[in-house]
Order: sequence, then structure tokens, then C-alpha cells
Amino acid sequence: MPHPEPSQPVHLAPASSLRPSGGQTEGMVRSNAIVDKCAGLCATSMLARPRTASAVHHHGAQDTIVYAVSGRGAVVSEGGAKRTELAPGDYALIPAYMEHQEVNDGDEDLVWTIVRSGRVPEVVNLTGWGGEPV
Repeated sequence: MPHPEPSQPVHLAPASSLRPSGGQTEGMVRSNAIVDKCAGLCATSMLARPRTASAVHHHGAQDTIVYAVSGRGAVVSEGGAKRTELAPGDYALIPAYMEHQEVNDGDEDLVWTIVRSGRVPEVVNLTGWGGEPV
């Protein structure tokens, strides 16, 4: 059965090409990998230095999948009451509009690959749990 032609060629984002981009939080480095290349997905990398935490934030209407590459960390949600631990090889789904915070309590760098359900990643930093956009 015939199928449509691909809309574009395979796109490579070499690790050596990644540079900090988008919303940043002290101690965390977010880098766009595949952004603005297709209608429904984007991918970024997040590096969290030891003993750091992101600002409380959400990703608007975008669902987010996290893949833990290295280090151990957590996604804190539900007003700070729930902590979801991730070890290397683990995946987590953060639903659209879920307020959360990434936390690295450890002594080594934490690296996560992030895939979102939008063309360009959306980050809405908040003044705190249930707070206003910054």
C-alpha cells in the first residue's frame, strides 16, 4: 500500500551541538535538541548540577516524557507533596499543566532527555506552588 512521502529528511542533533536554550534555572542547564522541526514533538536535554532544584513550573498544554540518562533525581509535584524518583533508564510522564519541580539531591550530575508534545518547548515558571507566572 502506498504511503505519503516524508515531509523532511532525517535530522541529526549531535550532542556536541547542544547549547543552553530556553528557560533556565540556576544549577540546571536546558538545551534544545530537536525543536521546531515537526508539528507535534520537540526534544531537549536537561543537566542538573548536584544539590539543585528547578523553579516550580509547568509546560502549559504540553505533555512531557522524561527519560533518565544518568544520575538520580526526582520530579516533585502535587504542591510539593509527591516525589517521583528516577534512576538511569527510568521514564516518567508529566501531564500538561502539572506544576512540578526537578530536583537533584545527589552529589553527581543528573541528565534527563525530555520529549514534549509541542513543536517548541513551553516552560511557565511560577512564583511557587499554585503561584502566578513569573
